[in-house]
Amino acid sequence: MEKIRIQKILSDAGVCSRRKAEEFINQGRVKLNGHPVKLGDKAGGKDIITLDDERIDIPRRKNKLYIMLNKPRGYVTTMSDELDRKCVTDLLSGVEERVYPIGRLDRNSEGMLLFTNDGNFANDIMHPSRHISKTYRVTVRPSITEAQIVQLSSGVVIDGRKTLPATVEVLEHQENRVVMLMVIREGRNRQIRKMCEAVGLEVARLRRIAIGPVKLGMLKPGAWRELTAEELRAIRNAISEK
Repeated sequence: MEKIRIQKILSDAGVCSRRKAEEFINQGRVKLNGHPVKLGDKAGGKDIITLDDERIDIPRRKNKLYIMLNKPRGYVTTMSDELDRKCVTDLLSGVEERVYPIGRLDRNSEGMLLFTNDGNFANDIMHPSRHISKTYRVTVRPSITEAQIVQLSSGVVIDGRKTLPATVEVLEHQENRVVMLMVIREGRNRQIRKMCEAVGLEVARLRRIAIGPVKLGMLKPGAWRELTAEELRAIRNAISEK
């Protein structure tokens, strides 16, 4: 078997993304045949790779999976949780390959999460330079002004850095609440919530309904399905255009 970079092996094995694997390597948590590895090291079929002293099987052939899940509220986007909270992976019954989420949704948010065991695909979607759009249906309180819409659209400072321009469309005006559509092209931690808080709005409900050209559609909360060949082509085309 041809020797492959260890971060790619970890990614292809579905352990983590390639970027995360590089972090693990730099932290000294990955070993090859009992010795710590460095970025650029390679391994083959007879080598033994461990992460935190747990052996990782080097994949030879793998069925690549691309899954969409409609995440309900109350689930955390982790593979396991030390606080024994409900994890999104609990909802992936019937998925035999190990897959991991592409990006995150916080516990109180809902909607589309993508999962895969294809590290390159995950990296392409998450990499900041790609600016793949994420579309959210956001309910805020108490109301919204034109000035607040302009602020959100042009960018606000969160965590010491201004957000990229966003698309904001008001869908419904109700008493003491507004429903709007927001499209962002970043994936910063709790970005929509922080943007709304920065302009004085409280987020009552947050639901992601699309990533790039792929839409959540009528998939029921808690349900999952594989992406269609057409959806995969569409999102890969969106990636290649960036």
